[in-house]
Amino acid sequence: MGFSKTATFSGWLLILIGSVSFVGFLSAAVISKLLPLSDSPIISAIQNDRYYCFLVPLTLPILIIAVYSHWLSMKLFKHA
Repeated sequence: MGFSKTATFSGWLLILIGSVSFVGFLSAAVISKLLPLSDSPIISAIQNDRYYCFLVPLTLPILIIAVYSHWLSMKLFKHA
């Protein structure tokens, strides 16, 4: 039983989109703070932003709780 080429392509496309999004967020939230100030208004706004620097670290505990509760509910459903 093999996967179709469309499913394989869709999987790689989702991995690529996720990787590009991660690198973009990482550069906006962390790397842009380490660079010197820019004259561009968009880059300057990203450098002065404080929202996204705290968004992911504060979201991680909730993500851990959600993943654990999902795992627990699947175990309870499987063994019910």
